[in-house]
Amino acid sequence: MPKNDISWKRRLPDGEKVEVYAHHVGKDWNFYIRGRRFEDWKAVSQPALEDWRALLDGMERLIARDRMSPAEADHVRQTIRERFPDAEL
Repeated sequence: MPKNDISWKRRLPDGEKVEVYAHHVGKDWNFYIRGRRFEDWKAVSQPALEDWRALLDGMERLIARDRMSPAEADHVRQTIRERFPDAEL
């Protein structure tokens, strides 16, 4: 994975454990998911709010280590507000 990609693990509603990662391309973030280690990554067209929050958390950790600009996190917060107007950040 490239340096600024952010990954995490979570469980689906049916209990299956999956790995998710977000890839930064320009001003956009592309999300990918896979079930097991050797499965192919599948693009996620409409990431869930849970994934956006995990991305933001990972970004804040990189910002604390001076590996990412705070402006990028602000852009993601704005994107979350646009996609999920009722969500609290």
